[in-house]
Amino acid sequence: MGTYSRRRTDRQRLDMVEKQIRRRGVADERVLQAMSLVPRHRFVPKAQFSAAYADCALPIGHGVTISQPYVVAMMTEALSVGPGIRVLEIGTGSGYQAAVLGACGAEVFSIERIPELHRRADRLLEEIGCGDIALRLGDGSRGWPERAPFDRILVTAAAPDVPAPLREQLADGGLLVAPVGDDWLQTVRRYRKMGASFEYEELEGVRFVPLIVDSGEGSG
Repeated sequence: MGTYSRRRTDRQRLDMVEKQIRRRGVADERVLQAMSLVPRHRFVPKAQFSAAYADCALPIGHGVTISQPYVVAMMTEALSVGPGIRVLEIGTGSGYQAAVLGACGAEVFSIERIPELHRRADRLLEEIGCGDIALRLGDGSRGWPERAPFDRILVTAAAPDVPAPLREQLADGGLLVAPVGDDWLQTVRRYRKMGASFEYEELEGVRFVPLIVDSGEGSG
């Protein structure tokens, strides 16, 4: 990519942050800085390159999308992440959300069930270098028990409720952010675990692909 193209994508990224994210109320400067640094165009297929910084989700194959920039920022801000925070992400997808979390300074553990997406994200994140990120191929609904507990858990696929293993792997005092609902009506919820209590607040309506639970064991 030439200098002109790099300047153009840099400008598009800054415009995205200012017009699509900051103006809608996202105020965490760490999140805004991460979104301004991570090259979103690298995480979309070539056919979607011209729309990489548009205010919408984009297909990345296998029935999966890279989320709308504002939704990524909103959910990241809701997690309250920073250096030293251990985050489990369910649904690596393109790797973009993991990259944003890593750019915020978090220690990221991300699980993807689709082998091709897992391999693609692994190669790209290694190439770009977006922080401390570990990937795993497997069933995200089971979490990553060997690395638990986690200070934060982010789920990027919708389910009627939060799977029990994820609740169990969240540290006491930790936050979990997830879209909850059916295939048509979902709301982002932010849960806080305090001992036996797992209370939540509702944030915004969204539309995510469903969380799929595999019948077999995930691979490590």
